[in-house]
Amino acid sequence: MSARSVLSVLDHQKYDVIQIGITRAGKWVTGENVLDALSNRQEHLLTPAVLLPEPGKNTLYTLTESDNGLILKPLAALDVIFPLLHGSYGEDGAPQGLFELANIAYVGAGVLGSAVGMDKGLFKDLMRAWGVPVADAIVISRAQIQTQMDQILSQAEALAPYPLFTKPANLGSSVGVSKCHSRSDLLEGLMEAARYDRRVLVERGIRNAREIEISVLGNSDPIVSLPGEIIPSDEFYSYDAKYIDERSQLIIPAPLTPELTRKVQEIALTVYRAVDCAGMARVDFLFDGESNELVVSEINTIPGFTRISMYPKLWDACGLSYPALIDRLVELALERQEDREHTERTYRRGE
Repeated sequence: MSARSVLSVLDHQKYDVIQIGITRAGKWVTGENVLDALSNRQEHLLTPAVLLPEPGKNTLYTLTESDNGLILKPLAALDVIFPLLHGSYGEDGAPQGLFELANIAYVGAGVLGSAVGMDKGLFKDLMRAWGVPVADAIVISRAQIQTQMDQILSQAEALAPYPLFTKPANLGSSVGVSKCHSRSDLLEGLMEAARYDRRVLVERGIRNAREIEISVLGNSDPIVSLPGEIIPSDEFYSYDAKYIDERSQLIIPAPLTPELTRKVQEIALTVYRAVDCAGMARVDFLFDGESNELVVSEINTIPGFTRISMYPKLWDACGLSYPALIDRLVELALERQEDREHTERTYRRGE
């Protein structure tokens, strides 16, 4: 949905667009209408493609089979890659590492920012080091869940009273997330989260939590948007509440005091800089209006990017339209690539 939205507004007088799709099996494909072909299960209409981790050529190749093996043919030289890939193998640093090896400009955070932003346990450790408030949590391995369940349940219950949240440490869109009100819920939640990652987070629930989000844009001198608020249709902002039932509400700007607005904006900038983010990110907060507790929930380095997603809607409310936002992100990608070119990649003694 994010890719389709961006493709619908790209200025084809300004950009020569090459669509690259990734199948569920991880195969790269290209063609005229990749999204439609994949949506209609017509992968046979597309051509296998590959990007080599070799700097200097910036070339996307097509792959064809022959009696002598695979044949690579240059398809196009790429100036900028816009990765609209949510979750694992998307915003976790894996494709960003490939783009770095190929020395191609790309939109969004680098390997470090992507990886740290994706891993919820490591992200919390970094936030604590920077003095940013986060909800208490513990990280458990899949192996521990499989072999030490009773011990893990007791350890999790010692963290805080119910409700507790269980989450895959590395994933997005609330996939595998459970809100647990009892030990039986907790057991099921741990098993569910362990399906999606080898590291599982158990987190203290914030009572009366309001979901506040801020969009951040820029490289070395980032700016922040107005805050927005999510009113989820579910018990929490689950996958269904985000994408399926269409009853969740986005309130822009969020009804916060001027003091609280400034505070979340300042913290969002701190979070962005702490993970060495670039290009774009959305920083999510949980706020308890009764106790005035404010914690950072997470940073999304490739936030949802449809026309109705919070990230572009917040910028639109600030006067930056959806097409102009995309232009700006491409500019930031080229700017960051230019900065990389100043880095020495070789060393010889005596020179």
